[in-house]
Amino acid sequence: MDESLLQECKDDFALLIEAGFVAVKQLDETSARRLFTAAEMLNPESTAAQIGLGYIALNKLEVSEATTTFEAVLEKEPENHLAQAFLGICFLLKKTTRKKGEKLLEEAKAATEDATIKNLCEVCETWVEKDLKKMKAPFFSGEEEKE
Repeated sequence: MDESLLQECKDDFALLIEAGFVAVKQLDETSARRLFTAAEMLNPESTAAQIGLGYIALNKLEVSEATTTFEAVLEKEPENHLAQAFLGICFLLKKTTRKKGEKLLEEAKAATEDATIKNLCEVCETWVEKDLKKMKAPFFSGEEEKE
């Protein structure tokens, strides 16, 4: 492959990642996977593609897979606040790990300067307070589920 063409493709790495997230939002998993895989091939050292693949799993509520992916990213980059926030969301989805999720989101929000990540954490905090802590199982006949 021509070296200048390869460099041109590498320069588009961020666009591939962004396009992958857009594809996830449009529920186009096939395109999202292809875009994240292409980005990973261009820059295997970056965790951005892994976060994208974890995001696909999270959107499909494949919580175990998403959790494993975000934990792997954090092992490589402990200060990756987006992966930390997404991992916190994974933990929120299971009652047994909800407190851990709240803590991760709180820590990510406090540590990041990124307004988008801060907003994600705030939305999740509101979700916890307004919905998750008040959720009732249908088989409890109107009685609030005990923690």
